[in-house]
Amino acid sequence: MNFLGSDPFWRSSSYSDEDIQIKKLLLTHDPDGRCLDSELLLRAIQYIILYSEVPLTPLVSDLQFDAMAISDESNIEANSSKEPLGHVIYKISLQMRCKWPGEDDLHMRTMFLFDLLGKYKWDAKMVIVLAAFATNYGEFWLLRELCPHNPLAVSVAMLKQLPNDLSTLKPRFKALNFLVKNMVDVTKCIIKFEGLPLSHVELDKEVDVTKNLDSTIIATWELLSLVCRSSSIWSHLRQQVDLCHEQIETKLCQKLLELFKESPPINNQEVLHMLFASKDALPFKDCSSQAKLGVSELENKVVVLLISKPELLPIEELLFLVQQTYDHPLNKNYKGKYEIVWFPISYSDTWTDDEVRCFNFFSNYLPWYSIRQPWLHSSAVVNSMKQAWNYKSEPLMVVLDSRGMVTNSNAIDMVISWGAWAYPFSASREEQLWEEQNWTMQLLIDNIDPLLASWVEENRDICIYGSENQEWIREFISKMKEIKSTGVQFEMVYVGNRNRPDDHVKNILASIAEEKLTGSLSLTTTQFFWLRLESMRRSKLRLRKTADNDHILDEVSALLDFSDSGWAVIGKGSSTDIVQLQGKELMQRLNLFSQWGNNVAKLGFSGAIRSALEPSSLPGPCSHSTVIPYAEGLTEGTVICEKCKRPMKKFFVYE
Repeated sequence: MNFLGSDPFWRSSSYSDEDIQIKKLLLTHDPDGRCLDSELLLRAIQYIILYSEVPLTPLVSDLQFDAMAISDESNIEANSSKEPLGHVIYKISLQMRCKWPGEDDLHMRTMFLFDLLGKYKWDAKMVIVLAAFATNYGEFWLLRELCPHNPLAVSVAMLKQLPNDLSTLKPRFKALNFLVKNMVDVTKCIIKFEGLPLSHVELDKEVDVTKNLDSTIIATWELLSLVCRSSSIWSHLRQQVDLCHEQIETKLCQKLLELFKESPPINNQEVLHMLFASKDALPFKDCSSQAKLGVSELENKVVVLLISKPELLPIEELLFLVQQTYDHPLNKNYKGKYEIVWFPISYSDTWTDDEVRCFNFFSNYLPWYSIRQPWLHSSAVVNSMKQAWNYKSEPLMVVLDSRGMVTNSNAIDMVISWGAWAYPFSASREEQLWEEQNWTMQLLIDNIDPLLASWVEENRDICIYGSENQEWIREFISKMKEIKSTGVQFEMVYVGNRNRPDDHVKNILASIAEEKLTGSLSLTTTQFFWLRLESMRRSKLRLRKTADNDHILDEVSALLDFSDSGWAVIGKGSSTDIVQLQGKELMQRLNLFSQWGNNVAKLGFSGAIRSALEPSSLPGPCSHSTVIPYAEGLTEGTVICEKCKRPMKKFFVYE
């Protein structure tokens, strides 16, 4: 058992007694699954040591504690424990305050500590004992700091019989600081080892130190009286743990990449455990309630992993994503069937204060789940995600079905385009949705605005338009009102223009509202309109469609590429007869209303405009045929043939 080899401090005549003692202590180790965030508690301990008034160099100078500060005591509570963590720390701190007169008494106190902490894992035992020490240590220095100015502190210090002059104790404080530093270093090694996913990856025999780890940890407890051993123990343990960590990171990354490609498991728990729960039994939090959650909360659910930078998305894109998921009218139909989990990834291996602040802000307000402490996650998990799903820096929404199988490596454009209607968000569902769609006003507007949605449902003729030129807008509206005065019924709404500064669009919206020219959307909703169109185009391109072979992609691309000179799209509900015009051509056609206005009653508003744009060169009825998937409202109005531009007769086909 003496695996430290030539270390002289491990060669003694009492080796057999020490061996027996270690076995006795091991018998008290019976963890029952209590969860304690050891790393967070250790950071709090280091914070106390750092700010204690010691006449020496502080032990810790690189803590990123301000951003990761403990804002809620429950963050470092021992879950599944009947006794509050504070009570346990207090009991141990009392034992530390008592004098230790002899070796036998030290043995009894050691056994007491092990019995008291028997249900905790090794890393939790270490940080709890250090926390008890830090409590006493911090209290001592706090009293010393307050004594000169606070009468209460002076009285308490007098009752505790604290010395007035600490200069003679400087060598002892120096030795104590050295001891605490090494204790902290060893504890970090133990925390790192306890966090290794040994249940998922098998170590090579030459680096398998699990059989010796318990003995090493127990030996660490002797640092309380044997400072000289600290460096040897820490050096040996760090070397072994680093070797294990390096091998596990490599093997875990390979295993995850293989798992993503293999046949699906029975459920998603194995995949989720490997991805998220190797270090933390409660890796998620519900952003709405701040409740800590385990992977079992996602069992038999579709899981959508939102992978992004800590600052997530531009605010307008984030708001639209929330609207299309949490606030979508259909979301209530799928409640409990899927969950969105935000997994932020830092730009580098180390999280900065700004990144942590961004994460804390968004994770406190989003309506989804998020990773609770993303900076603690294994680099193997992060690297496997980057490799498997080609993550660079742009946000992804990776979909795992209820069995844990990847069904879509990036569904973000699908979700933005369709919202909850896209459930279960698989690649096959994306293809299905597009196969069912035609280029209609219903598809163009969707549910981005309740008023527009009601117009579509009522099958009204709708004209959406945009321009950056207010003079053109006034001219266009004047002409449309002239047409409306003849009895033609339609609704108009201004939707801004793509890639224009928000202030410019805001000014135009204000002018339209003030002059009561037409209806208009809010600035946020106009942004949603264009974001959705861009997502629709990316979705089509991801499916390897081109403008030459896909009519919807051609129309969406044309709309996105319209110039700023002015444009309009006119259509009705789910009718496929939809007209897009821009600039001079649009005004020219409107000025010819006297020539095509009589066709409005027969062909509809958009059909009449189209007849003027593309008059049929062939007499008689249309002889072409096309099959259009059924949609509510499609049976009304007139369908114009795309080939000969004549009205088509309607027939119903059943299959």
